[in-house]
Formats: sequence, structure tokens, C-alpha cells
Amino acid sequence: MFKKVLAVFAILISAALPALAKPNFTGDWKLNTSKSTFGEIPAPDSMSYKIAHDDPKISSVNKQSGQMGEVETKTVCTTDGKECTNEGFQGAVIKTMMTWDGDVLLVDSKGKIGEIDFTAKAKWTLSADGKILTLAQSISTSMGDFAQTLVFEKQ
Repeated sequence: MFKKVLAVFAILISAALPALAKPNFTGDWKLNTSKSTFGEIPAPDSMSYKIAHDDPKISSVNKQSGQMGEVETKTVCTTDGKECTNEGFQGAVIKTMMTWDGDVLLVDSKGKIGEIDFTAKAKWTLSADGKILTLAQSISTSMGDFAQTLVFEKQ
């Protein structure tokens, strides 16, 4: 009887292990503007992410085009809560910390663009099938606060 209970327990644990694995955001992602919300900022004409994720390291190239022209930013960070520094839009220095909350990646950033200080808190989630990446973020600046939900589809 004890062996049967252990066998059932082992099966249940092994079935649960994939659910405990953290998502991997690696891929080429394209913004779906119709499923996204942009708050006070105009929607870009296009936006994409190319992400390489080998936990804890995560690097990305973000490209977008819109009213302010073509913009490309590159980011390298880790998901272990250590602060990383990258160059953002218009040479802004952005400090970011990434940590896991279960299967959600929390991304806290701060920086300054021109004379405007900002903080941003984002939650990165991946759909169960791995085809939809959602970035829900709140951004605070000296000019006001707003929220965005960016929905990307894997290419």
C-alpha cells in the first residue's frame, strides 16, 4: 500500500513540474496594436522585440516606428534582481531590476529622458501556448502617470 501511495505521489509531482518551470521569452515578437492599450502615449505604427532568454540572462532588441521616427534600443539584464544599466531612447540611462513572481517576470526601471524622470513597473506574462507575450506596465513621470498593456504575438 505504501509503495502505491508513493507511486501516485511521484506521478502527481512529475505532472506538476512543468507548471513550476519559468517561462522562456525567447523569440521574435510583433506588437498587435488592436489588442494593446497605450494610455496617454500615441500607439506606434509598429513595434517588435527580438528576445534571447537563457535564465537568468535576458537580452532584447526593441524596434519601433511612429511619430518620433525609427527607434531601436538594446537591453541586457538578469532575472535575479541585480540592477543592470542600459542606454535607452535619446541616450537615456535606464536602470532596471528583473525578478520572478511565480511565472510572471517583474521589471522595474527608472531613468531620465531629457529633463523628465520616470519610473516604470511592468509584468511580463506568457500565454500557456507560448504564442502571446503581454507586457502590462505602469509608468510615472513628472508629467503624469499612465498605464499600458502591450500584446505581442510570436512570429
